[in-house]
Amino acid sequence: MEGRGCRMDEFIKLLNKDYELVQYRIKDKAVIFNIQSGKKELACPFCGSKSIWVHSTYQREIQDLPIQDKQVILLVDTRKMFCKNPDCLHKTFAETHPFAAPRAKKTERLLKNIIHTSTQLSSLNASRLLKSENITACKSSICSLLKKNAVHCG
Repeated sequence: MEGRGCRMDEFIKLLNKDYELVQYRIKDKAVIFNIQSGKKELACPFCGSKSIWVHSTYQREIQDLPIQDKQVILLVDTRKMFCKNPDCLHKTFAETHPFAAPRAKKTERLLKNIIHTSTQLSSLNASRLLKSENITACKSSICSLLKKNAVHCG
């Protein structure tokens, strides 16, 4: 088990070198990775000041590309930090993750995969194909995603 966990940690490092595997489990048709950033200090996105002061933590659930025909769910430990800069208008800020936009439910690489698939098929057929690959993306989500990314779709 220890060797397998070590290999899974290497997989998380491929997602981003600053992240580490806390634990993982395989459940039905999904692989669930609980991960966290190894960075001790985070920059306030509003003023740039560095902070080590944690206000609280919460988990974000982010879908990633499937593995071995199983849906991949990232449970990302996310810190809310205090900004100690007295000139900053924001007293707290949330940790951002380089592989997903703020508040996003899918990784950037998964979104690229969905967009690529969707530009080749109708949104209904793309949704069906993605579902067969254990990627959750309904027809309306695909349409919204295509509209937002119309300039990238050629």
